[in-house]
Order: sequence, then C-alpha cells, then structure tokens
Amino acid sequence: MDFYIHHIAISVTDIEKSEKFYSHFGFRKIIEYQSEDEGLRIRHLKKGNLIIELFQFQNHISSKKYSLWEDLKVLGYKHIAFKVEDIYRAKEELIREGLISPNTEIKKGRTGILYFFLTDPDGNFVEIVEDKRKF
Repeated sequence: MDFYIHHIAISVTDIEKSEKFYSHFGFRKIIEYQSEDEGLRIRHLKKGNLIIELFQFQNHISSKKYSLWEDLKVLGYKHIAFKVEDIYRAKEELIREGLISPNTEIKKGRTGILYFFLTDPDGNFVEIVEDKRKF
C-alpha cells in the first residue's frame, strides 16, 4: 500500500491573515466550515496534492514560541517546507511581497540544501528550500 501526504493542520488566530500568507505560496481556498456558535472555523487551502487545513478557535490556547533552534529541541512537528527551483529568486519575491527582510540569510544546511526560514502570522516556522540533490 502506498501512503501520500494529504494535508497539514495548523491552528491559527486569524484565518484570513493565514490564508493571505499561504496564498503567497500558491495555496487557494477550496472549502470552509463554521460551527453554528462561531467558536470554530476550518478552512482548507490547496496547492497541487497538498492541503493546508487551518483551524481557528474562538477560545484558542496560546503556546510559547521559541527560536528556531530551541523549537527543534521540543518534541513534535516543527515546520512546513516549500521547495523552489531558485532560492535567490524566491527570496527576492518574498522581499517584494513584504514577507521577509532583505537581511534574511540563505544558508547551506548540514544535509546539503540551501534554505531560509520565515514565520507565518502566528509565528509558525516556514522553510524555503532549494534541493538539487540526486537520490
């Protein structure tokens, strides 16, 4: 049996801000749910075969945000990564869109890929990678 990634779920404070953020990466709304008491909203954003499932609870519970390095030491899922063909062009585009600063540093990772990080409106880490490795 084959298994494929279907979706990633992210709890957010403002579903509209999050949708706008992820639209910069080509995700578009496909479905939305709102509970009768308006305490929960769910919105699916899709690009290709991947869905980002956004949850907005009226009474959300905030969690402490760490630096990227400290967050990696905490157990659990860490971030979503988007692959690009040209990381320098992607950086310039994200600077123009106001999502990152010009000082955002592109680094070469320990596993051989080029990358940089940014955060979504709730501080969740998003990685941009250029991966030209051949496996």
